[in-house]
Amino acid sequence: MQRLLLAVDRASTWIGQFFAWTIVILTLGISWEVFSRYVLNTPHDWNLNVQIMLYGTLFMMAGAYTLAKNNHVRGDVLYGFFTPRTQAWIDLVLYVLFFLPGIVALTWAGWTYAMEALAIREKTFSATPLPLYPFKFIIPFAGAMLLLQGIVEIVRCTQCIRAGEWPSREEDVEEVDVDKLKEMVHVSDADIASLDKYVAVPKEGRS
Repeated sequence: MQRLLLAVDRASTWIGQFFAWTIVILTLGISWEVFSRYVLNTPHDWNLNVQIMLYGTLFMMAGAYTLAKNNHVRGDVLYGFFTPRTQAWIDLVLYVLFFLPGIVALTWAGWTYAMEALAIREKTFSATPLPLYPFKFIIPFAGAMLLLQGIVEIVRCTQCIRAGEWPSREEDVEEVDVDKLKEMVHVSDADIASLDKYVAVPKEGRS
């Protein structure tokens, strides 16, 4: 079971990292449009639509990735003081009452929305219309991935309720561990303290 849960974590991570590259395309597109508009005086009416579609794709596809890393925003003023088993019960209730109905509705409605756009070959409203219907399929795809990752989190809740501690999850980005960094570069606190004499400002030179 743990292998299956981690496999879903890895899938959500890979998909999230893949679509994260849209921020590079988005940045380049915005930069080019600013240069084209204000330097070359040749604005493009379609560029804004591309920006909106790319940002929407980036936002939607970050959902499952963020859930896999347990990084969605929560009001944990009191939550952090609870035992893991109590946290798991709270999460489980919230997943069942709010998460599952909401994400199922998003996925179902998104699929209907995308199929309707495909049927009419929907395009953007601009002087240079762009095909819009392919991007509409991002909605049900993102919803399905978020639903799959949510089911994994529900399983983790049940495991924590039984075992009393949270099971492991796929890791990706971590905050800098200063102590671990010191070990990696073989630097001690004494070495850092010895550098003070090179950066200290003489008292008579201070104002």
